[in-house]
Amino acid sequence: MESPLPASARKAALVTGVGRLASIGAGIARQLAAEGWDLVLAYWQDYDARMPWGSEPDDVVRLTAELEAIGARVHSLPANLEDPETPERLLAEAVRLAGPLQGMVLSHAESVDSGILDTSLESFERHFAVNTRASWQLIAAFARQASDDGGAIVALTSDHTAFNLPYGASKGALDRIVIAAARELGPLGISANVLNPGPVDTGWMDDGIREAVLARQPTGRMGTPADVAGTVAFLLSPAGRWVSGQLIKSDGGFSA
Repeated sequence: MESPLPASARKAALVTGVGRLASIGAGIARQLAAEGWDLVLAYWQDYDARMPWGSEPDDVVRLTAELEAIGARVHSLPANLEDPETPERLLAEAVRLAGPLQGMVLSHAESVDSGILDTSLESFERHFAVNTRASWQLIAAFARQASDDGGAIVALTSDHTAFNLPYGASKGALDRIVIAAARELGPLGISANVLNPGPVDTGWMDDGIREAVLARQPTGRMGTPADVAGTVAFLLSPAGRWVSGQLIKSDGGFSA
């Protein structure tokens, strides 16, 4: 299928954390592609391989083909964001492949449950490297390549705290970085927001977790990647660019 928009009218975005078809990142990519964005998708299957849900090596290829079928130009890049040299390289390669980026969605995460007494130094440092340091580096690199029209950044966060120490703490630091970016990069025409999607089952929930979430969820159903994607697409759109510097809960009332 040919692109629904001429090349001169299309925008390009980088979306991280898109290694599985069931991921929030994949849902966001689908929504953006449907709205006329060209995409660079970043993923790291080694992370999925060591998580309970496992890695599906064909998922990136399948998602790329799915998005191309609706007219998006798509490039997929492996990116080990624990490596401090990766973010700059990733942004440079994304710009080389897709041209200047107008949008960036940070949906990647290192997330391994542990608490204050059982978190290892290695795990703590890995969480902050991936969730915090790499996100700051990507935000800075995005700003440096932005055109006079600026752009929009959305980072996914979480309100986890107890028994999820390194994940929650690193996401809390990410929140502050993104809010700072809204103030510091605003003069460049760049908006920046943090989005908390609440609990979305992308393969990490067991029956007990699902039951507990549904008992608290006013909508009576689980949130989906598509639910998250609609809010992200709005924030990246011209209509959403006046929203900046906000930590937005888009969770169907879960946190109410």
